[in-house]
Amino acid sequence: MTDRAPQPVDRQLPTEESRDLLALVREIAQREIRPRAAEEEDSGRFPREVFTLLSEAGLLGLPYPGEYGGGEQPYEVYLQVLEELAAARLTVGLGVSVHSLACHGLGGYGTKEQQAAHLPDMLGGGLLGAYCLSEPAAGSDAASLSTKAVRDGDDWIITGTKAWITHGGVADFYTVLARTGVEGPKGITAFLVPGDAEGLTAAVPEKKMGMKGSPTAQLHFDGVRVPDSRRIGEEGQGFSIALAALDAGRLGIAACAIGVAQAALDEALAYALDRKQFGHPIADFQGLRFMLADMATKIEAGRALYLAAARLRDASKPFSRQAAMAKLFCTDAAMAVTTDAVQVLGGYGYTADFPVERLMREAKVLQIVEGTNQIQRMVIARHLAGPETR
Repeated sequence: MTDRAPQPVDRQLPTEESRDLLALVREIAQREIRPRAAEEEDSGRFPREVFTLLSEAGLLGLPYPGEYGGGEQPYEVYLQVLEELAAARLTVGLGVSVHSLACHGLGGYGTKEQQAAHLPDMLGGGLLGAYCLSEPAAGSDAASLSTKAVRDGDDWIITGTKAWITHGGVADFYTVLARTGVEGPKGITAFLVPGDAEGLTAAVPEKKMGMKGSPTAQLHFDGVRVPDSRRIGEEGQGFSIALAALDAGRLGIAACAIGVAQAALDEALAYALDRKQFGHPIADFQGLRFMLADMATKIEAGRALYLAAARLRDASKPFSRQAAMAKLFCTDAAMAVTTDAVQVLGGYGYTADFPVERLMREAKVLQIVEGTNQIQRMVIARHLAGPETR
C-alpha cells in the first residue's frame, strides 16, 4: 500500500452537526475499519464488533426518528456517511445500508405500538438486521416469490427459502416478504422475524468473488411461527413496502459504489505520485493524467447524482427514477474506476499487496445487488416511456 493518506472529500453538508458527524465517521473509519480491512476480507472475517461500535455511536439509525433512537438525519447526510464507511471497507458500508433497509418496513409502515416495541433496539440497541426478498427462483422477478405465510389463529406460519441474504445467519432480525394470498404482487405481506426464531436456519455462506467478510447465505424457514403483531403493514401490502424500501436502498448502493471508487482513485493517485519511471513520477505522463482525470470526473458525477436523488427524497418528492439512475451510474462508474486503478498500478495493481484488486472485485457485486443494472434501465425506461406494451 501507499504511504500517502487519502485526502478528505470536500463535502457540501447542510449543518454544523452534519459536518461534525462526518468527521466522527472518518475518525472511526481511519482508526477501527480501514487498518484491518484487507486482512479480514482475505480471511473472510465478519466484523460484528464494528457494527456494535457503530450502533453505540448512533450510526445505524441515522435516517430514522429520534423518538425511537434514530439520528433524524436527512438522506443527503446519511448517504455520505455510507460513502465514507464503504471507502474504508465495503463490508461495513454495505452492511449499514442493508441494516437500514431491514428497518425501513417497520419505520415506514409499522404501527406506533410496533415501532415503540422494536425500533429502539433495531436503531441503537446493538441489533443487526437483514432483508429477505430474493429467493432461488425469484430474483429480478421479485413478485413471483413462493415463500408462504399461512394464518394460524393469531400467528403466521412461514415456510420457504430465501436466497442471497446479506447478514444471513448472523442478523438479529429479518424483514421477510412472504406470500399470504393470490399470485403476483398483491398477495405478498411483510413480517418482522427474530433471528433466533424456531425453525429458521441458515445455509453455509456463499463463496464470493469479493466482500468475503460479509456473509451471504440462504435462509430456510421450516414452519417458522410469528405472531400477527409482527406483521408489517396490511395483508397484501408487502410488495409496495418492498419497492419503497428498494428505492431508498438503491441510493445506499450508489453511495457505497462512490465510496469504493473514491478509495480506488486515492490509491491510484498516491501511487502515481510516488512511482517513478524514466526519471519522473508516472503522474507526469499525459496518458495517465487523463486517466486519473476521467476517474475523478466519474466519481464527482456519481456523487452529484445520488445527492440530487437524496434531496428529492428529503423533500418528500418522487425519486424512484432518480434512484434507479443513481444506482446504475454510480455502480458502473465504480467498476470503471476500479478497473482503471488496477491499470494505473500495473503489475502491482494485480496483486493483493495493494487494495485496488480487492476494490475491483467488490465493485462488481454493486452492479448486481438490489436490482441488477439491467433492471435499473427497465425502471428508468418505464418512467420515460411507460410500461411495455408487449
